[in-house]
Amino acid sequence: MELRYGRRAAVADIVNRMSAPTNTDTPAPPADTPDAPSHFIAQAIADDLKQGRYDHVRTRLPPEPNGYMHVGHAKAWHIDFGMAEAFGGKCNLRFDDTNPTKEEQEFIDAIREDTAWLGITWDRECYASDYFPILYGWARKLIEAGKAYVDEQTAEEVRANRGTLTRPGTDSPYRDRPPEESLALFEQMKNGDFPDGSKVLRAKIDMASPNLNLRDPVMYRVLHEHHPRTGGDWCIYPSYDWAHGQSDWIEGITHSLCSLEFEAHRPLYEWFVEQLEAIGVTPDGVSHQPRQIEFARGNITGMVTSKRKLRQLVEEGHVAGWDDPRMPTIRGMRRRGYTAAAIKQFWDEAGVAKRVNNIEYGKLESVQRADLNAHAQRRLAVLDPLKVVITNYPEGQTETFDAVNNPENEADGTRPVTFSRELWIERDDFMEDPPKKFFRLGPGREVRLRYAYWVKCEEFIKDDAGHVVELRCTYDPATKGGENPPPDEEGKVRKVKGTLHWVNAADAVDAQVRLYDHLFAKDNPEEGDLIANLNPESLKVVQAKVEPVLRDTKPGDALQFERQAYFTADPDHTPDMPVFNRTVTLKDSWGKQQKKG
Repeated sequence: MELRYGRRAAVADIVNRMSAPTNTDTPAPPADTPDAPSHFIAQAIADDLKQGRYDHVRTRLPPEPNGYMHVGHAKAWHIDFGMAEAFGGKCNLRFDDTNPTKEEQEFIDAIREDTAWLGITWDRECYASDYFPILYGWARKLIEAGKAYVDEQTAEEVRANRGTLTRPGTDSPYRDRPPEESLALFEQMKNGDFPDGSKVLRAKIDMASPNLNLRDPVMYRVLHEHHPRTGGDWCIYPSYDWAHGQSDWIEGITHSLCSLEFEAHRPLYEWFVEQLEAIGVTPDGVSHQPRQIEFARGNITGMVTSKRKLRQLVEEGHVAGWDDPRMPTIRGMRRRGYTAAAIKQFWDEAGVAKRVNNIEYGKLESVQRADLNAHAQRRLAVLDPLKVVITNYPEGQTETFDAVNNPENEADGTRPVTFSRELWIERDDFMEDPPKKFFRLGPGREVRLRYAYWVKCEEFIKDDAGHVVELRCTYDPATKGGENPPPDEEGKVRKVKGTLHWVNAADAVDAQVRLYDHLFAKDNPEEGDLIANLNPESLKVVQAKVEPVLRDTKPGDALQFERQAYFTADPDHTPDMPVFNRTVTLKDSWGKQQKKG
């Protein structure tokens, strides 16, 4: 499965070249290719171009660098970038770094890398902090025009006087203070003359508006915090609503695409731009206003994407970190073995809508299976080893068989696997007293060993505790390569129904295998106690026996352990101590469990 985006490269190469700015906006006709998106956002953009509202398309990715990206962000990212690409336009990456109490360079670096890994290339890399001087100057213009004022109420008083959905707000006693006084106070706020929270700058709109966002929203607050980019240059920081829309305008964004919760903020987004234009303020070189369009977020059952709740899981030690493979962060999913192509395909198939939709976790896993099936390299691994001794196989002899790397792609060829007298098989592939429909090994039963021979269990050995620790089997030399043996002298044909995977004990490598499952035991983990809803079986660690070629696996390499599941090597993996993470099972076992429950 390939990303449909035209530009693909290694993460490092992408990151290096994405920072180079360009000031050229290429005119873009509406997309008309067979693969062009056909949802309501695409239609709105096509109409804007047709009607001459814009002669090009420029979108933006606007993350706040206060945490790691998760799979929900990937949907927004693909919509923003996908629309720019579909219409021959460009997309900016702009960090909304207006809250220095929560933002760190670590998150900026991670977002850049994760965005690149998703296959998204951006034109300009921007920061809201780049515009702090411009935003400050524009705020002064609004004060001069009587459109903003400095309020000295406490945060609690501002909140109480804001009103409710059924009760209008109450004007601040400072609402009508002269512009000259607000200008002087605003200058003192910037210079650090007041303590945190003592004063705010508010837009003067309508305290009786049915839209609470228009009831004199805060534009600036006093905050003496060190900023990752501007250091200690500023003692006031703009609110999201003030910084975001104006940053879009400054960058020449045509379409500001965002999730549905910002729909109620759109009137304020437009109000700021309209008021600035009315007093003769416009960004240099920009001749159009940006248009905000909202879409519904996609919710995945059994998953939590709230940064606050994810932080709780990390800080309380319920997971091993933000990149724990059970986490819905891009880093966690990537470490688990999820692919960028599958994540994009998942959101493409989920579609773009105006109504919130809940998508089954199993759908994400199904898309990932299809992707991995096409290119994952097949390997042999035994997760719960039980020794097999082939008593009639010559001692000291070793054979080599050709094992298929990927039956879905003949060009992947084969690799050699060795076979000798002692092997490892899965403990579950033997039963002392098997039922009728158990088609694997049992006393007197015969099975096919993949690529090798047919073997028959003659006896088994137990330890003092009564556990089976070894099988004694015989093999049929006439079944070399796993082929059916010829009929006997009477023309009777022998058949087996079971085929087992195995590893040669002589060169098997010890490996740690981490069997990851769903982090939560419920489809709606936020119903009730989040921590009580954690799945206690979300991680099992086993010591496995694997074929030696797996020593050389690199993190991110797609693997299928035959008859087991899809895996990838963990960053902890070394040739001396291989470590593998289960990406997804071969079948939707979780869905079946949920239905039974």
